[in-house]
Amino acid sequence: MKLLRLTTAGSVDDGKSTLIGRLLYDSKNVLEDQLAAVKRASERRGDARLDLALLTDGLRAEREQGITIDVAYRYFTTGRRKFILADTPGHVQYTRNMVTGASTAEVALLLVDARRGVLEQTCRHAFIASLLGIRNFVLCVNKMDLVGFAEARYVEIVEELLAFISRLDVAAFTAIPLCALDGDNVVHRSERMPWYEGPALLWHLEHLFVGGTVNHVDARFPVQWVVRPQDDAFHDFRGYAGQVAGGVFKPGDAVTVLPSGFESTIDKIWLHGRELPEAFPPLSVCITLADDIDISRGDMIVKAGSPPETGQDLDVMLCWLSEAAPLQAGGKYVLRHTTREIKAVVREVMFKVDVNTLHRVAGSDGGDATVAMNDVARVKLRTSQPLYWDRYARNRLTGSLVLVDPFTHATVAAGMIR
Repeated sequence: MKLLRLTTAGSVDDGKSTLIGRLLYDSKNVLEDQLAAVKRASERRGDARLDLALLTDGLRAEREQGITIDVAYRYFTTGRRKFILADTPGHVQYTRNMVTGASTAEVALLLVDARRGVLEQTCRHAFIASLLGIRNFVLCVNKMDLVGFAEARYVEIVEELLAFISRLDVAAFTAIPLCALDGDNVVHRSERMPWYEGPALLWHLEHLFVGGTVNHVDARFPVQWVVRPQDDAFHDFRGYAGQVAGGVFKPGDAVTVLPSGFESTIDKIWLHGRELPEAFPPLSVCITLADDIDISRGDMIVKAGSPPETGQDLDVMLCWLSEAAPLQAGGKYVLRHTTREIKAVVREVMFKVDVNTLHRVAGSDGGDATVAMNDVARVKLRTSQPLYWDRYARNRLTGSLVLVDPFTHATVAAGMIR
């Protein structure tokens, strides 16, 4: 049964948590104790009806304010598919949490309030989701009951968003009118919108074809830990543990170790004490080689036929996450990439992106080129040591990085290597 990873996107109060709650409730994926807890919480708040948003909004601050703050992951299964759904916040202040939730998703559920239409945060989330490699968008025009289930309003919103989405790298786009509060077109087709002839949301997700997002061609194995058991029976054992980031590894494969460049062959691949005939993403395994080579955390084992890019100069699209200080040319940070941690400096801020128009904003154009929290910018980085990477479009794991403030140790940016 194929697994589909979803993320919600859109502005605050568009009904993302309510939609997920309704999806879980109507598809019979809510346990009795969970439902009882939601009923009690709804009664304490004085709600006349069951507040399904509480199924995902678990933090006390979320329930008090009625907004989503942190990413909430929900797992559910139907007869046709398994799902992992990330409920991400819509508030501008928590855009960085949306980046986290969308980083592993394959499909974005982009919600729009039928009354308010497409907002700036709607465009920002759609743009970020596209940057993060999501190629399948489902537009959920929510709260159709508040506009009298008017087809004209639905068509107006779809056309407005299509004009924006058409400039992004999107492979598939579907629009569905719904009312998450009452369940219209969520799991079951609605009788209150006879003009809509498409499927309900769940049916669409169950039958949606999503191409593979994992690179099974370029073999990549970042070393996370060197395994040396303190046991006389295994005194000669030297293994390298980590998660396969790309390609397929098999015993007998010729491999190269970076940065040393030494070559060897894979002797065995271990998982929980048993040998595997092969390893592929996202397995976490232990690999032993036929030769004793000096390998440590941060090194990368690759196949000689498909080496990664190597260099100290990186062209990166950054989502700036820090509210403490803006991004500046010359800024020095700690760069974390796969299992490696090195120093980096911002050589140049080429431009930032206006999320409403997708136009480039640079200081030379007379605009405000300051890159502050939630801004997206293209920058050039110089690392203190050579890095081994792939373009983000080719491999999400080896093409992504984060920048960390060396003094506060706070993560200030998430980046995709171009």
